[in-house]
This record gives sequence, C-alpha cells and structure tokens, in this order.
Amino acid sequence: MSAMAYHRPSSLAEAAKLAAGDPDARILAGGQSILPSMKLGLLAPSAFIDLAALGELRGIRADRKSVTVGAMTTHAAVAASPEVMAAIPSLAKLAAGIGDPQVRNRGTIGGSLANSDPAADYPAAVLALNATIRTNRRALPADGFFKGLFETALAPGEIITAVEFPVPNTASYVKFPQPASRFALVGVFVAQTSTGVRVAVTGAGPCAFRVKVLEDALARRYAPQACEGISLPSGDLNTDIHASAEYRAHLIPVLAQRALA
Repeated sequence: MSAMAYHRPSSLAEAAKLAAGDPDARILAGGQSILPSMKLGLLAPSAFIDLAALGELRGIRADRKSVTVGAMTTHAAVAASPEVMAAIPSLAKLAAGIGDPQVRNRGTIGGSLANSDPAADYPAAVLALNATIRTNRRALPADGFFKGLFETALAPGEIITAVEFPVPNTASYVKFPQPASRFALVGVFVAQTSTGVRVAVTGAGPCAFRVKVLEDALARRYAPQACEGISLPSGDLNTDIHASAEYRAHLIPVLAQRALA
C-alpha cells in the first residue's frame, strides 16, 4: 500500500477546502465501503479527509412534515431513533436491516449515498420518499441524484451534509437479502406521498431506480393485487453469481406486492 496523508478537519469549511485541494483524496465517513475497496486494490487515495470530528453533521430532526438526518448519522442511530420510528417507521426498519452490527454502528447515511453501491438500501428510500440531499453547496433532489454504478450527481469535492425525507402517508420496504452480506439482491421501497405513489428499487440495476409501470398501477389502485400480472424487462438489470437479471426482474413486482401487504 502506498503512503497517504490523513486529515481530520474541525469544520465543514476546512473539509471542503481540503477536498477541493486534492482531487485524489477521499472523504472518510464510516469507512464501511472505502476500506474494503482499498483491501481489494480497487482504490488508492492520496489522502483521507475524516469527517468524524464534525458533530454538526450528526443528529436527527423531525417535525410533522419531514425528518432530516445528518450525513454522519449512523445506520444504528437511524434504526433506534424514536423520531424516525414515529414519523417514517419503514426508514427505521430499513436501517435496522443494513449489514451487521459493526456496519450499522460505523456506516453512515451520507457515506452510503455518496458511494451509491448498486445493492445499498438507503438509495431506495431516498428515491421512494422523494428526499432532498443537502450538501455544502446546494440541495439536490432525489430524482437525478443516482447516475450509475458508484456514480452520483455530486461534484468533485462536494460533501453531503444532511438528507431531508418528507413524511409519507404510507411507506414500506422489503428486500431479498444476500445471506452473507445482507446487501439487497433486490429491494423495493413503496411510498404513498403527497405527490403520488413512488416505487424505488435497489440491488437490481447499476444504481437505484424508479419503476413507472408499478407506480401507474398503484396510482389506480393502491393495493397488493395491483402488482399481479406485471412483468418487467430484464435487459438492463444485473446478473451475477447470486441471481440472474431475469430472476431480479421477477422479484421486483413480487417484493412490491409484499411491501404493500
């Protein structure tokens, strides 16, 4: 492993300055994705910019309209939050099902979204709940944030500071987990929001995406039976040692039906 620098900024402004000054540096949030990538030889950053000292990026705020989660808030904190459980219980359940206790106590929501792993759970919640991703520069809508495999709308050096989730009328998340990692082979988040029904999928494609045919069906009838008979094309879906693209396509309406039930 080549030598690298380590920075522990004491403010968001300092972190942003460090990131802007070194395009090969990597932001370190929980480290649950970046460190395994380094072990596999997939990543060799020039420096770490560790956000652990930035208390301003932690915490959960909730009211009747929205729940705002700081970017450095751990999955375990979201899962255990009384505010999240009261306002969006499906989000707390999703967080409780991520990885194992170590991952949940180290991994962060901001790190997960910035990484955009194709099988991560949070991207489905962000899309289905029509969340807003706030950064040190701007507010990014969920639609359009996930661009592809490990690719997002974040600009170089841009840092996620918080995620704001509007409180839905109803919402549920069901995933078919890979038994060892608990990543989603397919995960489906269904939400009935103030702007309509939204159905988001993770684990099936290069990044999280919405399924219009299911949204249209559920807009007509918001019930499990509305998912029956819907088939999806598999051409753009993932195939790996765990599941074929065809199997993933089959799972999407099945898991949507289970989420509604």
